[in-house]
Amino acid sequence: MLSEKIGTNAGLVWKALESGELSLKALKKATKLTEKDLNMTFGWLAREGKLKFNEVEGELIIGLS
Repeated sequence: MLSEKIGTNAGLVWKALESGELSLKALKKATKLTEKDLNMTFGWLAREGKLKFNEVEGELIIGLS
């Protein structure tokens, strides 16, 4: 099921962000997820209030809330 895949991917993103904020590019590299999978995962985690998003010099930075 797709929701199980998103949940699994959420775990990958969470682990990657435990050590600190990452740019979108760095997070894609660390998790090896596609942009589509990352976007679904961001929606899942953001809805739960677990992510924060910032833009620094035009680059998206993602961190844990």
